Amino acid sequence: MTDPADFALEEFLPYRLSVVTNHASRLFARRYSAPYGLSIPEWRVLAVVGRFGGLSATGVVERTAMDKVKVSRAVRALLDRGLLARQEDAADRRVQRLAMTEAGRALHAAILPEARALEAGLLDALAPAERQLLHALLDRLEARLLAMGAAAGDAGPD
Repeated sequence: MTDPADFALEEFLPYRLSVVTNHASRLFARRYSAPYGLSIPEWRVLAVVGRFGGLSATGVVERTAMDKVKVSRAVRALLDRGLLARQEDAADRRVQRLAMTEAGRALHAAILPEARALEAGLLDALAPAERQLLHALLDRLEARLLAMGAAAGDAGPD
């Protein structure tokens, strides 16, 4: 049994990843929250629909690994603001696909340069080879988490 005094939380990988992710999300949120009126979950939904289009809410959950309730609330807010619209799936009428409206596309296009600039500023701390390695390592960790039973949309922190 490990002595709790020997547990260095600041070195525990899930904790470190969470802290780094929260810092990055909050930094970016400060850039789009006030000017564009979007929460972090709303931006994530808008971004994933903008990238992949035609997703159901379940598809958004799978792509973002966000909690179903957060996705549902974000989708509702974006629908209410006229940034997203629901479209009936041609193959399965029970499925509702999400699509950006003209206003949603305009907002998404306005935020993307800021997102890219923030990412570039963050990645400036790494050499090009380190950036490639970081992406490869994140891919491997994500694959390992999925193999260990982590599933998108499970209840938990976002």
